[in-house]
Parts: sequence; C-alpha cells; structure tokens
Amino acid sequence: MSFIDLRGHQIWHQEWSKRKAEPLLLLHGGLSSTQSFAPKILPSVKRTHHSYGYDRSAHGRTKIRKGFYHFNFQRDEAIAYIEDVIKKPTHIIGHSDGGIIGLMVAIARPDLVKSLVAIGANYHYDCGLKLQTFNGQVDEFEKDKFAQRTGQPRELLVEITAKAHKVWASEPKMTKGQLKKIQCSTLVLAGDDEPFSTEHTASLYEAIPNAQLAIIPGTSHAVLKEKPKLVRKI
Repeated sequence: MSFIDLRGHQIWHQEWSKRKAEPLLLLHGGLSSTQSFAPKILPSVKRTHHSYGYDRSAHGRTKIRKGFYHFNFQRDEAIAYIEDVIKKPTHIIGHSDGGIIGLMVAIARPDLVKSLVAIGANYHYDCGLKLQTFNGQVDEFEKDKFAQRTGQPRELLVEITAKAHKVWASEPKMTKGQLKKIQCSTLVLAGDDEPFSTEHTASLYEAIPNAQLAIIPGTSHAVLKEKPKLVRKI
C-alpha cells in the first residue's frame, strides 16, 4: 500500500497480488475507503485475481481536489487508474457509489471492463431514494480520525459530507439507453431493503443486456456487512 501519482494527484492505493491472474478493481462506496471495503470482498477473490483498490479523491487517505464528488469526475478518475496502473481491461466490483462508477466506466469505456458486479447501486438519482437532508453535523470523533488520516483540517470533513449529499440528490443521471451499451457480463446485487426502490434495481438489471440479478433477503444497503458469506458465495 502506498501513494502514487495519478495524472498529477497523489492517491492512496493497494494491490493484492496473484501473479498472472486477471486483474480486479475494487471500488469502495461514498464517504468510505478501500481499507473499509476490500476486506469484505478479498476472501472470495484473493486466490483467483490480482486485485487493486484506491481511495478516490476526498476519500480515505486521498486528499480533496476540485470537482472531487461529481460522478463524471469519479468515473474519469477510475478510467485513469485502469489505464495508468492496471494497464489492461479489468473486472470490477463496486459498492454503492463504487457500483455507480463501475456502471459509468462500463458505459464510457466498454473496452476496459471485463465484468462488473454492482452492489447497492442506483443508476439515477430519481430512484425512490430516501435521502435525509444533511444538517451540517459530523461526529467529532470522525473529524479527528479524518484529520489524523489525511493531514487535512478536521472541519473539511463537513464540507466533503455536504458535497456528497448535494451530489446524491442530483446525480447520477444514467439512462436506460446508456445502460444498454454495457457489453460485459454484469451482476446487479442489492438488499431487499435498500434506500432506493427494488423496482429501480430491477429496472437496472432489465436494461443491461447481459445481466443477472440477486436480491438478498433480509438485508439493507449494508448487505456486505449483514450477510457477507452469502454475498461472497454469489
């Protein structure tokens, strides 16, 4: 694990190597990090794939930069990482915002995506999402951890959180026509009690030509935490 220069910006990344294995990119969720997400997936893939993960701008240990939370920005950052670090087409597993970014990469650059697992991902903000208005309050302990982890002012976490909520209320804006352009094998996986509607998840699955659908009973957006063994088995 280390920082690398990605087209002029220092990002934190990690590899879990399986020599000569096919690459796999792990994309963490919003306001999360690779270190939080990867352990939930690695038990299923560490012996079969050369896995990669990075903290997106303003996430984990990677510092903030202009435009950091818009989904088009995050899509382009993922494409740059695949092109410059992985350097070949890759499998992708993404959760929440990471799943959204995986969908967007598969639409924009189908040549870079061999397969996709989108967990708890919506393709449009108008999805029945029960998004609470951000009240400007962030736990003081979380601010301290943020400052220690990134070396940035602790109050910057409030700005990042506010920006995330603003983007979630207006993005993403993928269409079913765009989703039909996804060429790779795709698994759409979600809990049966996501913050967005099951109908939205079903419409995502139906729009992608080569897709499969898995709805995990008795789970929420935290499906990876609630039923990890079942998810890894799928």
